[in-house]
Amino acid sequence: MTQAPKQGGYAAEYRRSLEDPEGFWLDAARAIDWTVAPTRALDASEAPLYRWFPDGRLNTCHNALDRHIDAGRGEQLALVYDSPVTGREAAFTYRELRDEVARFAGVLTGLGVAQGDRVVIYMPMIPEAVVAMLACARIGAVHSVVFGGFAAHELAVRIDDARPKVVIAASCGIEPARVVPYKPLLDDALALAEHQPERCVIRQRPQCTADMTGRDLDWDQAMETAEPVGCVPVAATDPLYILYTSGTTGRPKGVVRDNGGHAVALRWSLGHVYDTHPGEVFWAASDVGWVVGHSYIVYAPLLTGCTTVLYEGKPVGTPDAGALWRVIAEHRVTALFTAPTAIRAVKKEDPRGELLHAHDIGSLRHLFLAGERLDPETYRWATDLLGVPVVDNWWQTETGWPIVANPMGLEPHPLKAGSPTVPMPGYDVRILDATGRDAPPGADGAVAIRLPLPPGTLLTVWQDDARYVRSYLSAHSGYYLTGDGGRKDDDGYVYVMGRIDDVINVAGHRLSTGAMEEVLAAHPDVAECAVVGVADSLKGQVPRGLVVLKAGLDRDPQDIATELVAAVRETIGPVAALRRVDVVAALPKTRSGKILRRTMRDIADGRDAELPSTIDDPAVIEALRPVLRDDV
Repeated sequence: MTQAPKQGGYAAEYRRSLEDPEGFWLDAARAIDWTVAPTRALDASEAPLYRWFPDGRLNTCHNALDRHIDAGRGEQLALVYDSPVTGREAAFTYRELRDEVARFAGVLTGLGVAQGDRVVIYMPMIPEAVVAMLACARIGAVHSVVFGGFAAHELAVRIDDARPKVVIAASCGIEPARVVPYKPLLDDALALAEHQPERCVIRQRPQCTADMTGRDLDWDQAMETAEPVGCVPVAATDPLYILYTSGTTGRPKGVVRDNGGHAVALRWSLGHVYDTHPGEVFWAASDVGWVVGHSYIVYAPLLTGCTTVLYEGKPVGTPDAGALWRVIAEHRVTALFTAPTAIRAVKKEDPRGELLHAHDIGSLRHLFLAGERLDPETYRWATDLLGVPVVDNWWQTETGWPIVANPMGLEPHPLKAGSPTVPMPGYDVRILDATGRDAPPGADGAVAIRLPLPPGTLLTVWQDDARYVRSYLSAHSGYYLTGDGGRKDDDGYVYVMGRIDDVINVAGHRLSTGAMEEVLAAHPDVAECAVVGVADSLKGQVPRGLVVLKAGLDRDPQDIATELVAAVRETIGPVAALRRVDVVAALPKTRSGKILRRTMRDIADGRDAELPSTIDDPAVIEALRPVLRDDV
């Protein structure tokens, strides 16, 4: 669906954000309550380590909860909990959520947690996870959420890096086909960790109760006697949270987010990018363990005064591929934000979208997709089915909010399949060639952002400024390197084609695996796909395609594979050298839905690939090993 842009909105705002960042961001900061209002926006005194609103003071929890109650909206729903895996639903008004958060902040204070102390949160998608995060923010503690169910070793290295005073966990998480006990994983992690927290607070769930030790405290019992506490003002530059990026070995990278810049950026983004406003219902179908969950399940909707949906379920299988539509209809969701993988999973199970007809989704204005590249076929399928704008947006754990998006609440732009549209205010996005110069329109290069990054982005890597500079700022002086490759067109639209290491070199020709995936995904029988470059003695690298077919097909998979090879040859040319496409049952993914292309490439090249800690189902990789290791 294409919408004609309003005149003058986006271009003027974007230009001002780069030419007058002081004025732009101080104006945006007026949407936030400050204990001490900032008089300055950018502090560049320690560049390239920038700080935003250096003389401001505020409390993020006050802005997310208390101020809405003070404004007379305490009886509006703040949080809706929808859990098809347990058959339970619950709802909290702003007043009820504030009271729960204030009491749990009292629990933490009673355990000696003070401003600047770290608290690790290891929980599934239950209301207590949100309460724990906001309670930390209320007292100025720094939370670090670790995705529930992470292996003991991965939890241990995060505990050793963050050195929390308290760990908060649930007794278990619940998947569609199994219960995952969390407490034994936590106990194993603490046995491995050098650092030992003083106490662990455990939320017991009836599906699997945990054995308690001397340092463990029952959540419900602690809440019974806790006294509520108020908000503690902190410096805008003080850390709000640490969120670790996924990795396979070594010390993890802890992205540090501040309080002030974070609140300003997220409040700005929900209205201007996601076109969602106070009193409306926003649903980010993600997990609080990921950055999308931090930004758009917990903080942005509550900072804005929206109702946010906390969903403990899957897009398919809980109970079927109509789950997304059921939640939208039941809770009158205005905007859904999820990953392209979720929509592809629905498309695979219900390719004609028949399950949608049972649900009235008339409240839905937009579908926003991010987390991985949105292929044009998925974009077209969702657009045709839903009849609302399907809006790509591109960003990273490190940035915390969109780098490139379609600013639906500021000035909707015509949608172009394959592009997340244009850079958002504060992001001076450049396409750099191998020499570090700006590439011309249409030319591929490295996607970089000219410093400074806008508010809300990472301050540094936890306790390691040198690693932050080395990892992100050293490739091209004055630029943050995103690690993705892409291009801009003549209209300034950005196309992100995937990680730089997903560009392969075939007989001297640099080719994007993302471009080949576009061709495969466009085939009517393909549900999802991946293309990886594998080593070849003659050409250096050659592409291999892997596809998952839609459910219910009655065709020979080999015929489909032949058609796919021919389509790539016709669309990209013989230079692509894609001669093999394998039909497989599933593609390996992280728990957040990203396809593990690098892992597949390493296996195909004969290396002993270490599985990343974020892998969703290791059995999928094991099933693919014999396919990937065949001779090409």
